[in-house]
Amino acid sequence: MADPVAVDGDPKLEDLSHLSDEERWRIEHQRLHEKHRGHEAMHAEMVLILIAVLLVAQILLVQWKQRHARSYNVVTLFGLWTIPLYFTLKLLWWRFFSTWVIFSAVTGFIIYKATRRPLSGNTPRLVYKWFYLLYKVSYGLGLLGYFAVMFTFLGVNLIFMIKPETAMDFGVVTIFYGLYYGVLGRDFAEICADKIAATIGYYSTTGMPTRHLEPNVCAVCGQKIIIHEEEDGIIEKTYRLGCDHLFHEFCIRGWCIVGKKQTCPYCKEKVDLKRMFCNPWERPHVLYGQLLDWLRYLVAWQPVIIGIVQGINFVLGLE
Repeated sequence: MADPVAVDGDPKLEDLSHLSDEERWRIEHQRLHEKHRGHEAMHAEMVLILIAVLLVAQILLVQWKQRHARSYNVVTLFGLWTIPLYFTLKLLWWRFFSTWVIFSAVTGFIIYKATRRPLSGNTPRLVYKWFYLLYKVSYGLGLLGYFAVMFTFLGVNLIFMIKPETAMDFGVVTIFYGLYYGVLGRDFAEICADKIAATIGYYSTTGMPTRHLEPNVCAVCGQKIIIHEEEDGIIEKTYRLGCDHLFHEFCIRGWCIVGKKQTCPYCKEKVDLKRMFCNPWERPHVLYGQLLDWLRYLVAWQPVIIGIVQGINFVLGLE
């Protein structure tokens, strides 16, 4: 038998502290139904407003991205970076706040190094090492969270005496950490990749490079290539693209995968990532990047759209 729905103004029925979480949730659910009983027409209007705003927002965002991609990317990155922080401070999620502060501090230092002129000789490799490490960690967290959720559905958590809600919470939170920092890291990495390559002079977003690429020089970091293509390096190998330009393996990986570039850093010839990185364990990185692109819209713009919908509902008196 369900507990009676609390009546406004009755302190005895309003006090739910002595009840269990499940009973308290059931009573609050009953209250919600009582509050919105007879509001079917109003709810239909709210659904129509939500659908209309989503459609209009999607069209505007697509047009903005096509016409002014640079400003769209900057605003999206700013929203992606700050909107979760607002909810973190509001809901007191200190664990996420601590990771956000550490990420922002290290990434801020990396961006500072990448935008200095003249550019230090070890800066390009430092930048790509940090973002490539971040990319691997976020990818690993995403996989860990995915398997945690799958094993929870299969009941594996019961073998280790772990409650289903605890295992599911761990999986969902881990997936969020991996996806969020993966998206944020890739966007900051793209900015750094453009700045570094343009400063070195072997790359230009428009027009021809300002410097001529000498033989045995990596166009990403500007350093000489000591190991020849046919030799096996102890620390790092080299890669030769279809356009015949030679790069450090780590540099071209950072340029293509972390920096989201699919062209040669010097001549801008199209690069086939799946052919260049034939190892099957590396191919999911490309697919994972496409997932992060989709998630960027969900994290950065969805809260803004929901806020607009709530504002319209408030003005129209819908509840």
